[in-house]
Amino acid sequence: MKTLTGILFLLILASTSLMAQNSVIVPNENLVAEGVPTIPGSLAETVGRYTEFRAASFTSWHSSKREMLISTRFGDTAQVHQVKFPGGDRRQLTFFPDRVGGGNFPPKGGEFFIFNKDTGGNEFFQGYRYDLATGNVTLLTDGKSRNTGGLWSNSGQWLAYGSTRRNGKDVDLYVINPADPKTDKVLAQLDGGGWRASDFSPDDRQIILFELISANESYLWLVNAATGEKTLVTPKGGAEKVAYGGGQFSKDGRGVYVTTDLNSEFRRLAYLDLATRQHKFLTDHIKWDVDEFDLSPDGKTLAFVANEDGVARLHLLDTATGKEMPVAKLPLGQIFGIEWHDNGTDLGFTLVSARSTSDVYSLDVKTGKVDRWTFSETGGLNTDNFSEGELVRWKTFDDRMISGFLYLPPATFKGPRPIVINIHGGPEGQARPGFLGRSNYFLNEMGVSIIFPNIRGSSGYGKTFLKLDNGLLREDSYKDINALIDWIKTRPELDADRIMVTGGSYGGHMTLAVATNYGDRIRSALSVVGPSNLVTFLKNTQDYRRDLRRVEYGDERDPKMAEFLERTAPLNNVQKIKKPLFVVQGKNDPRVPASESEQMVAAVRKNGTPVWYLLGKDEGHGFAKKKNVDFQFYATIMFMQEHLLK
Repeated sequence: MKTLTGILFLLILASTSLMAQNSVIVPNENLVAEGVPTIPGSLAETVGRYTEFRAASFTSWHSSKREMLISTRFGDTAQVHQVKFPGGDRRQLTFFPDRVGGGNFPPKGGEFFIFNKDTGGNEFFQGYRYDLATGNVTLLTDGKSRNTGGLWSNSGQWLAYGSTRRNGKDVDLYVINPADPKTDKVLAQLDGGGWRASDFSPDDRQIILFELISANESYLWLVNAATGEKTLVTPKGGAEKVAYGGGQFSKDGRGVYVTTDLNSEFRRLAYLDLATRQHKFLTDHIKWDVDEFDLSPDGKTLAFVANEDGVARLHLLDTATGKEMPVAKLPLGQIFGIEWHDNGTDLGFTLVSARSTSDVYSLDVKTGKVDRWTFSETGGLNTDNFSEGELVRWKTFDDRMISGFLYLPPATFKGPRPIVINIHGGPEGQARPGFLGRSNYFLNEMGVSIIFPNIRGSSGYGKTFLKLDNGLLREDSYKDINALIDWIKTRPELDADRIMVTGGSYGGHMTLAVATNYGDRIRSALSVVGPSNLVTFLKNTQDYRRDLRRVEYGDERDPKMAEFLERTAPLNNVQKIKKPLFVVQGKNDPRVPASESEQMVAAVRKNGTPVWYLLGKDEGHGFAKKKNVDFQFYATIMFMQEHLLK
């Protein structure tokens, strides 16, 4: 019995990787905490259930069996699991200290699947083959470069993917037979970091290649799968930049289904005739973006998801008639990762809502029956009463309307409530209603309201709105948050004297910008992997993504732009930060280098302002390992108790 008790204790200790010494939570060996006060061990017990939410996402159907691969976490990181029927056991297949991306069966057979994985969050992904019979894992890529994508040919023999192997900057197109790693070869050398293979033609002779220049500009090419010769399908050089997405061959191979904002504010679903290059628009009746789509194996039905004011709606379209078909009613929330099974009947997808964590479902399009494949745990909490987001709008400085989603704490909390302004990243991201996870603790147990704004530059509101913060217009997005603070003053249930601003990635930059421009209007700020100076950020971000970011932020090599970026940089206005600041950073972050946070922390300290700093030595662009996320959560609660609630 003593031995069993000791084993159980070690398992519990390993699951948290936090040592409670004399009732004190000590950061694990991969965390560096500076300025963070002692965290009492009792806090972990108090908030424990809010750290045990799990989530599952759909990744791949088996080609012949009604089985699937999903991604979920049972230990410290998300791994690939197999589920053989709706509600069945989640059998874990991969076991790595770092999270595993995807899990993708070939279209013929199911003896193995491929997946990708990085190390310590560095995003230099490597491709692997997992053999189901033996559990053996085989490296398919070079182990050094960044490798992305993974597109199967229809025969299942070839896998197309992108790699920076040649020079670390440009993403070339490679093909490999995963059954024989020696077949790996470059098919086409390409210029730029925004390339991705989208689909093989029905006869596997051509590949649709997607070229991303910016959120507002992208193109489609055809590549000969034997020679690598490429042909531009969507013309360049027009007066108006056009964005394309998707790219999937029709069943007869004569055309390609795409999403595009050609002659439209929003991305419509369209059929592009390859012979005439003419577009036939299929969703004119929907005045919102089509986010994703998938064509049924017989080519007769298009399943697609529209982003309707932040809410995802599933649609089914008959390709012959152009008419929509009835769809079973699904919970209100977000739907993504849609994929048809080869049986042409089952449509798999991931669904998440405010009161339900991310789980995997399938829809039988013939009967309308919806099957739930996973039932992710919620830490023993009843989520039925969790706050749902209220869509709110406010007028900003130039009379534009800005929107966001407001979450209020339970009515048991009386009087005006403190509020957190949580700004999304991207910058072209979009805050959309979904499951708030740990943030529900702030609402339910601390009585703190949260608002997720979609300031100018956010996607989902048309291409004009998307470009309103580019380059020299950057400060206008800061002003949208100032207008939000004005709006908060008009809401009696909110306390405009107790505001904390936070965000990750570009949201972290926005946090620092608000702290310098409107610091007198907030109580505190929490920046997660946020650029502190867009000039140094552009110089130090990874080569493969620099040009893409220059389109958004401006080219720092241009003297006028450099002067603007330097003048407005939070780092160069640090003397204005008078309120407490908490900075979180991953050491291995390839997007926003750790130097961006380190220079900001050093400058704020010289200024005499209280600053907390948390560095994850085994993390990248945000924390992914549960033991690190837990400590960040505990520290965030302490920061809010000290610098928001008082």
